[in-house]
Amino acid sequence: MAKMVDRDGIVEAYNDVRDDVSPTNWCCLKYDESNNLALDSKGEDFEELKSKFGEDERVYAFLRVQTGDEMSKRMKFALLIWSGPGVSTMKKAKMSTEKAFVKQVFLNFAVEMLFEDIHEVKEDNIKEECMKAGGANYGTGK
Repeated sequence: MAKMVDRDGIVEAYNDVRDDVSPTNWCCLKYDESNNLALDSKGEDFEELKSKFGEDERVYAFLRVQTGDEMSKRMKFALLIWSGPGVSTMKKAKMSTEKAFVKQVFLNFAVEMLFEDIHEVKEDNIKEECMKAGGANYGTGK
């Protein structure tokens, strides 16, 4: 199993994403050259996060999404798991057990989504899944 490099830094990035006052709304973990999980980056722009999902990459991302309607705004969180099409079958299989390791740090999220095709990684789809998981919506959706 992969080790987690700089766990304190990863926890700090996770807490930064969870902080409603912070502009940071995502962080991502990638495997380093020693096959250990490390904080790769964090940011505010969804397209920048999406650019981290490379052909041969394995990524665990934590994303804050605003849901709700005109009656109430709520923050929801998503765990995004990316396994690029160039990742070997063995590495993909290891991800299923290492995901549990990641969930020891990324503790609270409404949805977990696995992606293997970059065309499926769409902010609107993730937001929709978070809204479904979020319970009642009483307003008009505006």
